[in-house]
Amino acid sequence: MAGGVIVTGSAGGKNYPGELTFRVFITCVVAAFGGLIFGYDLGISGGVTSMDPFLMKFFPEVYEMEVNMKPSDSQYCKFDSQTLTLFTSSLYLAALVASVGASTVTRIFGRRFTMISGGVLFLAGAALNAFAQHVWMLIVGRMLLGFGIGCANQSVPIYVSEVAPYKYRGALNMMFQLAITIGIFVANVLNYVFAKMKNGEGWRYSLGLAAVPAVMIIIGAIFLPDSPNSLIERGQDGKAKEELIKIRGTTDVEEEFQDLVAASEASKVVKHPWATLLKREYRPQLTMAIAIPFFQQLTGMNVITFYAPVLFKTIGFGGTASLMSSMITGACNALATLVSIFTVDKFGRRTLFLEGGVQMFICQIVITIAIASKFGVDGNPGILPKWYAIIVVVGICVYVAGFAWSWGPLGWLVPSEIFPLEVRSAAQSINVSVNMIFTFAIAQIFTTMLCHMKFGLFIFFAFFVLVMTAFIRKFLPETKGVPIEEMSVVWQKHPYWKKFVKPVQDSEC
Repeated sequence: MAGGVIVTGSAGGKNYPGELTFRVFITCVVAAFGGLIFGYDLGISGGVTSMDPFLMKFFPEVYEMEVNMKPSDSQYCKFDSQTLTLFTSSLYLAALVASVGASTVTRIFGRRFTMISGGVLFLAGAALNAFAQHVWMLIVGRMLLGFGIGCANQSVPIYVSEVAPYKYRGALNMMFQLAITIGIFVANVLNYVFAKMKNGEGWRYSLGLAAVPAVMIIIGAIFLPDSPNSLIERGQDGKAKEELIKIRGTTDVEEEFQDLVAASEASKVVKHPWATLLKREYRPQLTMAIAIPFFQQLTGMNVITFYAPVLFKTIGFGGTASLMSSMITGACNALATLVSIFTVDKFGRRTLFLEGGVQMFICQIVITIAIASKFGVDGNPGILPKWYAIIVVVGICVYVAGFAWSWGPLGWLVPSEIFPLEVRSAAQSINVSVNMIFTFAIAQIFTTMLCHMKFGLFIFFAFFVLVMTAFIRKFLPETKGVPIEEMSVVWQKHPYWKKFVKPVQDSEC
């Protein structure tokens, strides 16, 4: 650990001076615009794929299957099309590729440059999708969107964790997740509005307006300052110290600055960060970089986010009603994320992880019972009463809220704050890559899983919620209030991980 000295004052090590300055707050808000492009796409794709004019133009076989479905046919299989799901999932495969390349770009050119690059790529994808005439144009556009998201997800969480004072790092980093939920909600509202357009071209507006958050992140990133860590990493120590003074609101930054320099010097010794990350002492960080995004996707939340309109339509809601229901869940998602912003630095990461896991598990069981009781195995519900629709929507809203104040924001926050500088870019790339691999997998096979597993799909996700909650309880230490360059102390004190990391050298207590 940098400096090798531990003094009391913070939960894990040194107590650097500095408060939450207006510069830091605005900087983190602007950086979080990167979450808007991710959230907007998460929300827009499911709504668009439930619009009949869109299906008629690009996926006529799905539209024909939906229109010609008999009352006795299984509702579970009405949207089972691999080509249709490829429209959604191709983005995340592209984001996976981009996140690996963005690791090098982030390290060499800085976090800001990677954000700008992501915005430009996303803007190009939005334009291609809006004017698409053929399926291949949709897929290529989605891939460009994916490249943009990969760049944003690689750079923004790292940037915010580096700029934010450690006492407020959790809340400020969750601005990224809040921006994601706002993007999802706005997309749901726009889908609802544009689906009513008489000319059947509403889907073009839904897809094309992705250009707005892209422009926001491009313009915002141009005016952002580089993080002190990034400046030091690129040999601009004097400028880094000036920026550190500005963002901390005090000239008493020497101790933190020297620790940042020491961490940077240590990182320069590491010529191959990918290989270094495989070393025994980085086992805790590598495990979390893989496990947390893996479990985040297997909560089943992306099924709700991607396909909420499709899911609601499948279980008997009309087209407009399904978009309205997904808009309600999107609002719950955004509001619940505010809860995490105000509680994460007070109650800690572990508490929110565990509470959210229990809440999601209970809701998934309730949803399973509700769907199983009305649809059974054959998927023929008959006439659905109003009370049933209310139970399903409320159950999904409570489930979404549990995710929104736990695994949603913490899935990005915790990995971004636990990596030491020498492997930070590489580890974040692994984090984003694992996230995108399983986002792609879930998006691609969801409709097939729903067709074959029926209501058992929710039992499948409930099982993983149990597993991941047990994993957090056993293996994740609390990182609340620990300076980012002093994070190694939490692993050195953990009952399990301490046998992997280098021992603490206490020279002062």
